[in-house]
Amino acid sequence: MDYGKSGVPKPSKSGARYIDHNAKGTEKNPFGDQSKKAALLARMKAAAEAKAQK
Repeated sequence: MDYGKSGVPKPSKSGARYIDHNAKGTEKNPFGDQSKKAALLARMKAAAEAKAQK
């Protein structure tokens, strides 16, 4: 009996091992969503200006 031919087929080696939970284009990280990034940059610039004025 050829035991190598029994059981579940092996997965492909070229495919991804997992699906990223925060991949681009998913519900958590949609394409073209720059609102959070713009708010973050505004906060960073305000903090830099406050630190420079000290």
